[in-house]
Amino acid sequence: MTTRRNFIGGLGAVGAATVLSGNTAMAQDSAGGMTPAPLATDLTPQQALDLLREGNAAFLRGEQTRVLTSAQRRLDLARGQSPFAAYVTCSDSRVPPELLFGRGLGELFIIRNAGNTVDTVALGSIEYAVAQLKTPLVVVMGHESCGAVDAATKVVTENATFPGSIGLWSSRSFPQC
Repeated sequence: MTTRRNFIGGLGAVGAATVLSGNTAMAQDSAGGMTPAPLATDLTPQQALDLLREGNAAFLRGEQTRVLTSAQRRLDLARGQSPFAAYVTCSDSRVPPELLFGRGLGELFIIRNAGNTVDTVALGSIEYAVAQLKTPLVVVMGHESCGAVDAATKVVTENATFPGSIGLWSSRSFPQC
């Protein structure tokens, strides 16, 4: 089983995914409208990360970004997706990646679960994004005040127990907390 520590350590060893493709990402222009970003084949992992940082900076300034959700965008996406980043994050409703990073439909391949852990299913999703969708960047993002991490920590530090699958999940997901 892949633990969070092993996965993040592995990312540090190999860096972000650098497989590039013919994906099209979208960027915000100076007027706040959405314009096509360079093809993902032209995007380095750093450029993809810069798009996320720019969107997050706008979010932190309180700016509303106009993201692509039009009927035409939805029709285009029905033919296939081409996200510029794979994003592993917590399922916590307070941290929606599209809003936090000002991105629209089809731009992020999001893998979400409590505590943003990477099990076999999540790892397969990441591999799919990189190998099949040719996504140039993989981001693993935690957040403050994560209830899932708190629960898993209590299993280890306080011998806490939780009902149903929560207990099984917390003891398996964070065995080295």
